[in-house]
Amino acid sequence: MVTADTHIIIWNALKPDLLSSKAREFIDRANGTEGIIVCEISLWEIAMLMQKQRIEIDVSYLEFINLIKASNNLIMRGISPEIAELSTNLPPEINQDPADRLICATSIITNTELVTADKNLLKSPLVRTIW
Repeated sequence: MVTADTHIIIWNALKPDLLSSKAREFIDRANGTEGIIVCEISLWEIAMLMQKQRIEIDVSYLEFINLIKASNNLIMRGISPEIAELSTNLPPEINQDPADRLICATSIITNTELVTADKNLLKSPLVRTIW
């Protein structure tokens, strides 16, 4: 089981060649076993990216999400009180983006590795990352 950052979900669906070989291996393994944790805040981020046309897809947002859900073994995670608290107490060098902080906190709370290409998260000793 791994936690996936938002861009990893998008890349896995649309441009898997952007994933590192190690990230691809861990995503594939998690897909075939216990699953990939997706923070529900990532759903909002994807919706915003589509609305702002920062990613363009030939289907509606709901169709896109349903396709991702149908083709992957996803475990959707909401914001628990523990995740909320940890996300607000992470050091500023993690990232100031609330979504990134929630995703990072989710990875820590669930004791899973975070698949990400985010440089701040990769440098942090607080979260185990895969890239």
